Amino acid sequence: MTALEKATGDVVLKFEPFVLHVLCQELQDAQLLHSLAIDSGFRNSGITVGRGGKIMMAVRSTHCLEVPLSHKGKLMVSEEYIEFLIHVANRKMEENT
Repeated sequence: MTALEKATGDVVLKFEPFVLHVLCQELQDAQLLHSLAIDSGFRNSGITVGRGGKIMMAVRSTHCLEVPLSHKGKLMVSEEYIEFLIHVANRKMEENT
């Protein structure tokens, strides 16, 4: 809260979800891993095939959070709400693991 009160610009609380990139030898390997990721709840997962044929499988979670807290140095939310957001972000971090 002390740092937030001293801020002169915009402050955003941002939680980035889990991401795992796996380089796969074969497309079938990537497809299998993709199916497992989707079935495990990682709904933002996907497969990318590069120009050189490099096959990359990305396992991505949907547990993101981005909330503005202040604008031009003015606090836009209460301390109670910030505590709630921290609780939500910590819960998302636990879900990531």
